[in-house]
Amino acid sequence: MKYKDIDKRKTAFILELDDVLFPAKDYIYQVYYLFANMLEYVELVDAGKTTKLMTDTYVQEGAEAVFDKVALEFPVAARYRENFDNLMVTAKLPLKLLLYQNMLTFLQEIVVDRKKLFIVTNGNVPLQVNKIKQVEWHKLEPYLTCYFAEETAPKPEPDAIHLLMQDHNLQRRDILMIGNSEADSLCAETVGVDYLGVEEFL
Repeated sequence: MKYKDIDKRKTAFILELDDVLFPAKDYIYQVYYLFANMLEYVELVDAGKTTKLMTDTYVQEGAEAVFDKVALEFPVAARYRENFDNLMVTAKLPLKLLLYQNMLTFLQEIVVDRKKLFIVTNGNVPLQVNKIKQVEWHKLEPYLTCYFAEETAPKPEPDAIHLLMQDHNLQRRDILMIGNSEADSLCAETVGVDYLGVEEFL
């Protein structure tokens, strides 16, 4: 799917952030790297081993299991839970977050065509803001308007989309939503707007 394949009558595009514009793990793995290096600095725990344990656990068991696995393997790490949680939200990443190439092209074509571009993202607001600040946007920033669903009600609740439509005087027929989860597709269905999964573009 490319921009030229989209209904020309669409004037506004609403996208999720994680795993739609860039891989969520690109942020998470850099936080793991930073935490592992902090642990090595203060407690002499091998950063390479800690990073590998964290990324392997993330892949096999999910993000919720990561810290507990580290604390089990390296008991000294247990006292740094607060540091880990804080770092996850506030980390200054070593590397910029890079947009999927197909999505970058898609966004650029939307902007050139003078259509409206929105990010409506679920999740912890300070965390999502921190990610947005560290994306390499290729000068697209002035054309992006962001809504944080947690400030109204997380998707699949439609509140953030209704607010966006009201703020920007949009009709349902004007909008295409692009996401990667059941929450996104249910939200679009509830609002009554067209929806595509991001896999159509990647």
